[in-house]
Amino acid sequence: MIAEATRYDTRHGGPYDRGSADSYYSRGYHPHYFEGATSTTPRVEMENMTAAEITAYTAGFNDNESFGEKKDWGRDK
Repeated sequence: MIAEATRYDTRHGGPYDRGSADSYYSRGYHPHYFEGATSTTPRVEMENMTAAEITAYTAGFNDNESFGEKKDWGRDK
């Protein structure tokens, strides 16, 4: 679990947000983020991310994994 003292920028399109979204939509762990708005601004891939940005993405991904929130695609019905 992430320590309470650790805070991440949770803006839409940022590393933490993208990590949590990738987990939620079961897209797998692929660190990235968008410079601004999701899908309408340049995408920054892992090889161009700082260690802090990768840590934020990972925290978002792992936080959502621990919460167990996943998109219901309706396949189990």
